[in-house]
Amino acid sequence: MELDIYQVDAFSGQAFSGNPAGVCITREPLDVGLMQAIAAEMAVSETAFLSLNDWRLRWFTPNVEVALCGHGTLATAHVLRQLELLGNGRSVVFHTLSGPLVVSCEGSMLTMDFPQATLDYQVPVTDALLSALALTRADVIASATFDTKLLLELAGEAKLLALKPDFSALRRLPGRGVVLTALAATRPEDVVSRYFAPWVGVDEDPVTGSAHCALAVYWGKKLGRQVLTGYQASARGGTVFMQLQDAGRVWLRGEAVTVLRGTLQV
Repeated sequence: MELDIYQVDAFSGQAFSGNPAGVCITREPLDVGLMQAIAAEMAVSETAFLSLNDWRLRWFTPNVEVALCGHGTLATAHVLRQLELLGNGRSVVFHTLSGPLVVSCEGSMLTMDFPQATLDYQVPVTDALLSALALTRADVIASATFDTKLLLELAGEAKLLALKPDFSALRRLPGRGVVLTALAATRPEDVVSRYFAPWVGVDEDPVTGSAHCALAVYWGKKLGRQVLTGYQASARGGTVFMQLQDAGRVWLRGEAVTVLRGTLQV
């Protein structure tokens, strides 16, 4: 069997930056085992699979299926635009584990309508986790959890950029993902962040759309703003435009560029 496969750099308009995602679009859905094997072969943080007969979109890391992936969704919509299945000023509805997700095309920008994350500020942060992240309690201004993941606001951009977590130590602790954030000090964006998820095979994710569903809520409340820009300060880096909406939704906007198109022999 031959399958078309793409690699797309999402949340950036330039190749070799943003977050690379695999994209595989088929008429009929693929077997779960095959999707997981392809994701492992692609060896990027997520590979997205879309079946056109039911518009069901699924995302797999090299190790597991995930319930929500922003950059994989953006990358899929970008490929649909290239295939002329999503026109300028039009939208498409993906059916996912996180419910229906609408993506619209506006010139070079793609806008995703995602659910806002629900933040719980009552969960304590352990000393072991802080140590594995190379942090002290004095470094942390606030903490919250969302979707079994942890969000920490740090006392300054410089500390965030300098962090070198111990990923082996993190893997020995319970967890799913950690997003660290701070107010931007040296960049034009409003906030900066980094995202670590060694528990699912991704030590540091380049740009994480789903994390910005939480960052929009956290910083929107703290700063009293509906519209924010975020820069994820990984080695590749990428920008996410956030806009809080009514009814518990958030718009995430970004660009994308295709860097690879090929054929899988499976």
